[in-house]
Amino acid sequence: MAESPGPVGDAVQNAPSCYRHPDRETYVRCSRCERSICPDCMRAASVGFQCPECVSEGARTVRQGRTVFGGRISGDTSRVSLTIVALNVAVFVLGFAVGQQELQLRFANLVGEPGLIGVADGEYYRLLTAAFLHAGVLHLALNMFALAQLGPVLESALGRVRFLALYVLAALGGSVLSFLLSPQFQFGVGASGAIFGLFGAYYVVVRRMGGETRSIVILLIVNLVITFTIPIIDWRAHLGGLVVGAVIATAFAYAPRDERRTTWQAGACVAMALLLALAVVARTLALGA
Repeated sequence: MAESPGPVGDAVQNAPSCYRHPDRETYVRCSRCERSICPDCMRAASVGFQCPECVSEGARTVRQGRTVFGGRISGDTSRVSLTIVALNVAVFVLGFAVGQQELQLRFANLVGEPGLIGVADGEYYRLLTAAFLHAGVLHLALNMFALAQLGPVLESALGRVRFLALYVLAALGGSVLSFLLSPQFQFGVGASGAIFGLFGAYYVVVRRMGGETRSIVILLIVNLVITFTIPIIDWRAHLGGLVVGAVIATAFAYAPRDERRTTWQAGACVAMALLLALAVVARTLALGA
């Protein structure tokens, strides 16, 4: 005798077995596809219950919330920033076990010479690893304090992926300009290039959103004065990070607000990465000649 289906989501008398668990007696039908589901499979919905497949399909069709610059909205807007802080601190602590000088000799930014050592010898990883090394506790503390203050603000506005791309490119920008202009066999360490990139990005983002920028301008000027007056500070890394951070933030902030926005933003990041790579190749060839 054919079963007479009741209202969607209501109890069903003599219902067939669960489509996922044939050995279990079912009590309801899925309010979306009307398949029979047992208590272990049913998921509460706004109306009745749904099967796991329909819940998953519905989740895929829900539009993801976006920040004003296109990033995905997340509950924790400081996760990437604090993770980077933790990595820097962890590397510094590691230096006490293996030796700070040993870490710097192997991972600091170093122009070097082709066929011998350094970036010019193909050790390109130094351009990034140098941004996780620091010359002392004060150096580390100042950089991490700035990152903890600026990072979450930018991460909230840009989203995690865009913020991470900005940070990495700014760090590389600082290292690359230092590689281009520094004398051979001069070591460079610190996240300062990336931090200056955040300064530049913060100015661009706040200005784009119509906020007050005087405080960040004053802070930036003070830091630039310090940069160019203290001999041991690598002004090349600071300036390179600042320029790259501002350029990438401009691409993020002023990209067209339509379906092409992500493509424009990703294209800007790829273009900057290629430009930095070409600069490294040019400097390496010049040193080899």
